[in-house]
Amino acid sequence: MAQLVYSSKINRIRSFALFLIFAGFGFMYGGIFARDIGWLMATLFIIGILCVIFSTVVYFWIGMLSTKAIPIICPSCDKPTKMLGRVDACMHCKQPLTLDKDLEGKEFDEKYNAGKHRREFNKKVKSNKD
Repeated sequence: MAQLVYSSKINRIRSFALFLIFAGFGFMYGGIFARDIGWLMATLFIIGILCVIFSTVVYFWIGMLSTKAIPIICPSCDKPTKMLGRVDACMHCKQPLTLDKDLEGKEFDEKYNAGKHRREFNKKVKSNKD
């Protein structure tokens, strides 16, 4: 059976921002190769610059979000990590983590961070307690 590998939300967003930087550079290199066609070169340069600017915005946003994340020590690898939401994964060993006592022992699902799923889960927990 294939084992699922989870990724930390912070690492996933940082990887997306890094991809944007490389995509922006790729567009700008494409603009250099298309220098004989002026409008195409300008378009590719503008798209590349917009990708790099958007990447900067994403990096700034995840940095601000990271300051609000809850720092914890992973029980599996004993390294410090940060948690966003009710469920997340360790940044180092990919261990699923939760701080919610109601979710302990449940199968890891990132849907627990969504508001709709959280309300449904809370209703189910309340009905089970009655």
